[in-house]
Amino acid sequence: MTLWTAAEAAEATGGQAIGDWRATGVSIDTRTLMPGDMFVALKAARDGHDFVQAALEGGAGAAMVTHVPDGVAEDAPLLIVEDVQAGLEALGRAGRERAKARVVAVTGSVGKTSTKEMLRHVLGSQGKTHAAEASYNNHWGVPLTLARLPVDAKYAVIEIGMNHPGEIAPLTKMARPHVAVITTVAPAHLEAFESIEGIAREKATIFEGLEPGGVAVLKGDLATTPILIEAAERHAAKIVTFGTAPGNHHRLLKTEVHERVTVGHARIWRTPVVFKVGVAGRHFAENALAVLAAVWQVGADRGVAITDLARWHPPSGRGTRDVLQLDSGDETWTIDLIDDAFNANPASMAASLDMLVAAQPRDDIGRIAKGRRIAILGDMLELGEGEIALHAALAELPQMRDIDEVHCVGPRMKALWEALPEDQRGHHVKSAEKLAERAHRLVDAGDVVLVKGSKGSRVSLVVDALRKAGRALRREEEDD
Repeated sequence: MTLWTAAEAAEATGGQAIGDWRATGVSIDTRTLMPGDMFVALKAARDGHDFVQAALEGGAGAAMVTHVPDGVAEDAPLLIVEDVQAGLEALGRAGRERAKARVVAVTGSVGKTSTKEMLRHVLGSQGKTHAAEASYNNHWGVPLTLARLPVDAKYAVIEIGMNHPGEIAPLTKMARPHVAVITTVAPAHLEAFESIEGIAREKATIFEGLEPGGVAVLKGDLATTPILIEAAERHAAKIVTFGTAPGNHHRLLKTEVHERVTVGHARIWRTPVVFKVGVAGRHFAENALAVLAAVWQVGADRGVAITDLARWHPPSGRGTRDVLQLDSGDETWTIDLIDDAFNANPASMAASLDMLVAAQPRDDIGRIAKGRRIAILGDMLELGEGEIALHAALAELPQMRDIDEVHCVGPRMKALWEALPEDQRGHHVKSAEKLAERAHRLVDAGDVVLVKGSKGSRVSLVVDALRKAGRALRREEEDD
């Protein structure tokens, strides 16, 4: 199906089209480019113009460039623009302008990607749904997602992130959501914001892009909730709050966290509701309430969405759970691996430790014969001047009492390692590579292992090492 013709793309960007081409998609990476995609030659670590010829040879339908690159034929299918980033943004705005989809935008210090994926899952069963890949939530990710938006999509879910002040407003004005969701406000990126109130004010700018009649969905029991509500009142026709405190429109009354599922008991506009989410974690239940609020506000069936939530699982690196077989000759010699190695701040760290504590190790197998809960924790980055104290404070979390061993990765995590009781201390290493080398010696059959840290801490290397040490069994196969 054609996504952009040469004439449409030229009109959208004000560029010059060479040839009468058609593009079926939009790509910024030759490694994931599909035949028919328009390749957008962005300048990042490398200049995308260096890859245009490879993209065309790989089947690209066209390429967006500022000039004809060396080695590329003069009559190649191109879209020549003054600036490629600006051209992508213009294409994204045009994609949003022509779409008939009901759009939900999601931001938050914790849980925005998993909430976006929940929405993709539950809306996808009720109509054609378009959503950002992975965490495409920045200055190129949002316009890329909008440029890929099919004209006939019924729903669209756009994730919007930030690292510094002033990033969210331009992106939400580009996305023009009908519903804007803030999952929570927590200490993250404090390095750039100085205070949690500053983070809240930046998150609240997501409401500036709301369409007329738009709805704000926000956490109703935060210290910074008044900041969010004040901003929402300026831009939203309706505000829906969710959380655990009395007075929330969507209120979580009780949460049951089991090993592989979370059950929420809630009241939604005075209606009692029981729902399941197909993963352990109290925070998933709270975010599910935000999902149900957004589903209702875009006109989808809330009852169907409740049913579909039970079949949702988080994306890789966001709390996914694998079973790894350590002994090829004995299928009972397995560990459970919780991979949450993509991002970290104090709030998300506590949520992930909740998942670990809910999991049940298995005794009487392996060398040690007693299953353990093991946490492998990497540095939480961009927390500013108080980062050492925030790392040390993790030792005071109530979940820590139920964890047998904690391995710490990075200079900041040394503060946690030193604050832990001696019998809980595993290894402390400066780099993830050091721990990855000995990963297979850290675990034993029956253990449940959580790996969590900011992406820059590279603790995903430990996840990779554990997966190489064991043979992965799909959770679905084990359940059958």
